[in-house]
Amino acid sequence: MEKGIHSYIKQEFGLPEVDIRTYSPLTLAYIGDGIYDLVIRSVVVAGGNTRAGELHRRTSQIVKAHTQAEMMELLLPLLTEEEADIYRRGRNAKSPTMAKNATMADYRKATGFEALMGYLYLTDRFERLVELVKAGVRGLKLNL
Repeated sequence: MEKGIHSYIKQEFGLPEVDIRTYSPLTLAYIGDGIYDLVIRSVVVAGGNTRAGELHRRTSQIVKAHTQAEMMELLLPLLTEEEADIYRRGRNAKSPTMAKNATMADYRKATGFEALMGYLYLTDRFERLVELVKAGVRGLKLNL
C-alpha cells in the first residue's frame, strides 16, 4: 500500500512523529485550509487551461467560508463519531480572526470543516478527505 501524502512529506523532510491529539483545532484548520484549497485547485485546473484570474474566481467561490459551511451541513450525517468530534472542536475554537464577507456562524462552521480536512490529511486519510469533498461538491451542485 502506498503511504499517504503527509507520511511521504514527513519521511522526505525528516519530520518527527507528533501525537495528533496535541494539535489545536486551529492548527488542524490551518493545514486543512491549504489541503482543501489544493484539492479544489486540482479539480478546477483539470477542467482545462484558462487564465489564472478565471481559475482563481472559480476556486474562490468554492473555498470561501459560506460554501464550506453549506458543505458541512450536507456532510454532517456522513461523518463518523470521531470525524464529528473533530468538526465540533474546530467549530467551537475561538479564533482571533474572521473571514471577510462571512457571518460568524459560517466562519465557525468553515473552521470546523477545515479542522476536519486537516485531521484527515495529517492522519493519512486522504481518500476519506476526497470522498467527503466529492460528496459536498455533488450535494451543493457546484460547477467546477
